[in-house]
Amino acid sequence: MTIRKIQKIIQGQPASDGAGVKLIRSLGSANHLRLDPFLMLDAFSSENPEDYVAGFPAHPHRGFETVTYLLEGHMLHEDHLGNKGNLKSGGVQWMTAGRGIIHSEMPQQENGRMRGFQLWINLPAKEKMKPAGYRDIQPNEIPAVSLPAGTMKIVAGTYEGTQGPVQGGSTAPLYWDVQLESAKTFAAKIPATHSAYVYPFEGGVEVGDRVLKTHQGGVLGAGDRIEVKAGAGGARFLVLAAKPLNEPVVQYGPFVMNTREEIEQAIRDYQNGALAV
Repeated sequence: MTIRKIQKIIQGQPASDGAGVKLIRSLGSANHLRLDPFLMLDAFSSENPEDYVAGFPAHPHRGFETVTYLLEGHMLHEDHLGNKGNLKSGGVQWMTAGRGIIHSEMPQQENGRMRGFQLWINLPAKEKMKPAGYRDIQPNEIPAVSLPAGTMKIVAGTYEGTQGPVQGGSTAPLYWDVQLESAKTFAAKIPATHSAYVYPFEGGVEVGDRVLKTHQGGVLGAGDRIEVKAGAGGARFLVLAAKPLNEPVVQYGPFVMNTREEIEQAIRDYQNGALAV
């Protein structure tokens, strides 16, 4: 087995989105800071309602998937198809925008902490225009696995025989939330076919001979195994991995396609009310 090493460190950048929600953007803070097929990773965490209460009013998407993992809080999803879904602490919404969806994500709380992540995963060209859909994954559907010196939750993929609720698909993603005690190490097999990323959001970690501080993401190189060691005080981090698509990416805001012409068509479709029909 070959242990993956850090190729590049991406420093999370303060940003805002929606109607002014404050967040930290790691992947996607610039076009060259992506990791095929991952387009964007945002982390948000605040006890100040002014940082999140305005939420994400109705907006469109086309051509990719959004994965919202809420650690703490309560949000309501509504879309043009008439779907509604409550996302509460520990839950996940996995939405496939496909040919188009217009939706809102609005906080259902006026105080307290709102904390979580949103990840964008690209779709292959052959799937970009498929019908939109989404899945609300309740906290009790996400398996928690005890580690020798910590715990992990499996949102997608499989760890030592335990399967998460999301399996397969064109990119076969892994999405793990790992918590470790001080100076302890997490080791796991990651398919050599997959891109891989480690993102500590509590404490820091070591991967090989390099250190990742809180909100620094590590793009991992080739190999089929990862080893992540928690720093002093322990750590909590995401492990994200998926098959790269190796296709052109052209993005304009909430639209991600393969060509400029497809982006222009998406804009026209949205303006004409035909994006999501």
